[in-house]
Order: sequence, then C-alpha cells, then structure tokens
Amino acid sequence: MAKTVVEVTGISKVYPTKSGPFEAIRNVTFDVREREIVSIVGPSGAGKTSVLRTVAGLQTHDAGDVSVLGKTVSGPSDAMAMVFQDYGRSLLPWMSVEGNVMLPLRSRGLSRAVALERATQALESVGLAGKGAARPQQLSGGMQQRVAIARAIACRPRLLVMDEPFASVDAQTRMDLEDLVLPLRAEYGMAILFVTHDVDEAVYLSDRVVVLTRAPSEVAKIVDIELGPHRNQIDTKESAEFARRRHEIFQLVRRPGQGEELEPSGSRATEKP
Repeated sequence: MAKTVVEVTGISKVYPTKSGPFEAIRNVTFDVREREIVSIVGPSGAGKTSVLRTVAGLQTHDAGDVSVLGKTVSGPSDAMAMVFQDYGRSLLPWMSVEGNVMLPLRSRGLSRAVALERATQALESVGLAGKGAARPQQLSGGMQQRVAIARAIACRPRLLVMDEPFASVDAQTRMDLEDLVLPLRAEYGMAILFVTHDVDEAVYLSDRVVVLTRAPSEVAKIVDIELGPHRNQIDTKESAEFARRRHEIFQLVRRPGQGEELEPSGSRATEKP
C-alpha cells in the first residue's frame, strides 16, 4: 500500500458567531496517499475550505488530529504548497512571472541560480516556457493561474493543496487547466488534495472523492474512482464508470436536506469561509 501523506482523524471545528457557536465540521476522517489525488466535495457551506485550511495549517481545529508525513500539523509546512482560487490576488503584479515563481524558493534560502533553474522547469511544465519576463497582468486569467501552479510545484512539494483553483476561469480554460493536473502529478510525484464545487471535475481528476454533508459537516462517503491514469475530456467523461461515479456522488450530496446548491460541471459558485 502507498505511503500515507496526509492523515486526518476526527477533526471538528466550531466558530463563534453573534448568534452563538457554529459547528462547521464534525468528526471528519480521511487520508491522502502518496501520488494520490483526493477531492473534497459537498454542498455550499459544507466546510470544504475549513477542512482544507486545517490540513494546510492555516487554521486550528478544536478536536481530532491532522498529520502530514507523520508530523502533527501546527502551521504551514515546507512539505506542502497551496494554490488558491483568486490568482489575481496571489501573484505580485510588480514582479515578473519568473520573479513570482522564484520568490518562495529564494525565501527558503535557495541560491538565485537554483531558484531560476527550478522556476524555468516549472514554467515549462505548465506550458509557459518563454513567459518568464512578462508581468502577470500581461497574461490571461488562465495563464496567471498556471503561474500560480508553477510557483507551487517549483517548491517540489510532497503535497499540493488546491482550493477551487479553476473556478474563476471560463469553461474551456478550466478543461485545459484540469488536463494539467494528472501530468504534473506524474512528473513531480506529489499527492494532491483538491477542493471543488464541480462534481464532474472531482470525478475526472481524482483517485478518491471525499463527500461531505451539510454543516456540521461529516464524511458521507469516500468514493473510489477507477478511471485509470490516462484520461481525456471526451472519452473519459463518456465512459460508464464516469457516469456511475458522477451519479453516486450527486445522489450523496443532493439527498434531502443536503446539497441542492451543488452544481454540475461549469458551476462558478464560491464557498464562503
């Protein structure tokens, strides 16, 4: 069995509000194995981002345990990198594309030569060879998100955490970006934890899908996806296995009282923290 990269055991989170405590997540348990892609889906407000931020060490939890590579998470780890939905706010506009990708590498103490080599390779991996001198605002939205992904993979993470990374682009660009994920996983050998509102996207990309209930969010089911390592937007999405898993997940999130807000492929809904 593949080595466990992320282990989440019974985590819960309660937020204080003006009307009293709000229990966002309750007793959530799952893992992510080496070189595996695991997606988290669920209704709007189901705590998907809360779970992701807890794994990333960006917020605390009230109960349970989270570990990455066997070490308890107490803050952001050098073993992971994160890609956010809003690429426009995550890239520094006064720096070149190359400079944006090199920034976290330089902050970790790598020499300029090594950082430049890694940045160049990462930009090539996401299809942006030769764009290093451009400023982010000179690129399309899809290309800016590719820069954000390049910055993450240049750090050579063992775990890549992606929070609705393709929700802010058009449908065609979204498919192009989805088709980056599997090759990058193969090239860099990392595990990926991926949050999305889009069930089609979750099935298309994942080895397993964690389906959450409405808040207080619990794990309704962890669904195995057996589509093989080689996928494409036409044949894969027309396959019987894709249709079965898509139907199964929709049934879970749309059962009475659970997921009327969840949309099929193309949704641009944004989850509030």
